[in-house]
Amino acid sequence: MKASIILAITALLPLTRLTAQDSTAIKAINPADFARHISVLASDAFEGRKPFTRGEDSSIQYLAAQFKQMGLKPGNGNSYFQEVPMVSISSKPSGNLVIKGPNGELSLQYLEDFVAATRRVQEQVTIPTSELVFAGYGIVAPEYNWNDYKGLDVKGKTVIVMINDPGFADSTLFKGRVMTYYGRWTYKFEEASRQGATGVIIIHETAAASYPWKVVRSGWSNSKLHLQTANNNMHRTALEGWITLDAAKKIFQLAGVSPGIMQQARTKGFKPVDLHLNTSLVINNTIKKSTSHNVLAVLPGAKRPQECVVYSAHWDHFGIGEPVKGDSIYNGAVDNATGTAGLLELATAFTRLPQAPARSILFLSVTGEEQGLLGSEYYAGHPVFPMEKTVADINLDVLNTFGRTRDITVIGYGQSELDEYALRAAQKQGRITVPEANPEGGWFFRSDHFNFAKKGVPGLYIGPGNDALGHEPGWGKEQTAAYNRLRYHSPADEFDANTWNMDGMVEDIRLLFDVGYQLSNESSFPAWKKGSEFKAYRK
Repeated sequence: MKASIILAITALLPLTRLTAQDSTAIKAINPADFARHISVLASDAFEGRKPFTRGEDSSIQYLAAQFKQMGLKPGNGNSYFQEVPMVSISSKPSGNLVIKGPNGELSLQYLEDFVAATRRVQEQVTIPTSELVFAGYGIVAPEYNWNDYKGLDVKGKTVIVMINDPGFADSTLFKGRVMTYYGRWTYKFEEASRQGATGVIIIHETAAASYPWKVVRSGWSNSKLHLQTANNNMHRTALEGWITLDAAKKIFQLAGVSPGIMQQARTKGFKPVDLHLNTSLVINNTIKKSTSHNVLAVLPGAKRPQECVVYSAHWDHFGIGEPVKGDSIYNGAVDNATGTAGLLELATAFTRLPQAPARSILFLSVTGEEQGLLGSEYYAGHPVFPMEKTVADINLDVLNTFGRTRDITVIGYGQSELDEYALRAAQKQGRITVPEANPEGGWFFRSDHFNFAKKGVPGLYIGPGNDALGHEPGWGKEQTAAYNRLRYHSPADEFDANTWNMDGMVEDIRLLFDVGYQLSNESSFPAWKKGSEFKAYRK
């Protein structure tokens, strides 16, 4: 049975109560149109929407055509496209990671004990001899009076640091179990580069990282995409890597240091420790430069067109890859054809308003999210609206496919005043907002709004609710868990009109329409809350 027939009989959803004149706009967000966009974007014809493939061409041309048909203006001058120059680097160490010291040497095996790569665009990167220093969490956080690099000169050295932040072990530090950006592995690499280190190696712990070593191993054994830079990323450390916890313990033993040093590093005032060890490594790279594209469309504001509210969603997925049960197309229906379709639904809704909002609305579909949030990182560095004029980013990634819920999840709850906007919109629907169930996983830092946050722009990122209407408690949570377990990042992530219930995602997107509509007609800017690591960036 066709999706249009299935969805035409879907019960009318409650509408967000804005004003009577806005009901036409809200009704434009509907199950049938949602399903139509998803069925196209997640079809085999789009070949999994991988950057630099025919799937990219199909995806970006479809989006541009939809925006043009709606009457939205090109978002990048006269173009709906923004070029995003990228470089693919396939790194492989020439051998084991050998660590030497006065008491002997240790040889760590690639993939089993360590992974290593580089962002430097060179065919070969050589670290001849580099001293090893244990620098705790590798964090410099003035607002928490924490500096693991205090008094330490790491030039020419390789720092070994722990994953997550001190709050994971001590609820009285940082934000307790809620991971801050200081706990993310990307931050560890960035800070080591700022400090001038030659290399940085993160100690993996399953609980603190929120994923097992096999995730690190599989992700780091493949090529990685990075943004091209003028200096070929020579400002970054020559070596970025991870080691297992067992490997770290062996290193400490070789250094004559107690493994308890990691426990000591969780206390304020910890000082870095010179391990009196050194290592050397050669990394061989296969390099390919290419250009991908963001897609941008804008609805100009009626009163303050120089200010904008951004809606974002990533169009990319993994393309054609390793077959699973005979299927090699990674369609990415939930991740993220749903969010991309939601972006088109929101764009349609705003064009149905009787008059344009006061501020401009930018609809931004970005590339390279699956490769490290690259498209949004590029946009944040090359914005069409200055960041100081950008009110907020409302990000769509992996929407609800199992039906309506009494709640909606706000990921990164407590970061900004956008929490209150989401709550008010939810209350109009007779719903509540809840924080994510496991904030120690750092989910706020894993989608495209995060690159806006790093520029000081608050981001709202929602996830499916858990309290599903018409089902027993826990049923909704199990639906999300089943998707993560069975379909996430696999060829099984396909659109199925017979099993998907579109009502939940429609209601969630109507909620986000409400939030953006309110923001677009105000004169104030939502603020970061006290304790947010991004508050200083807005200033």
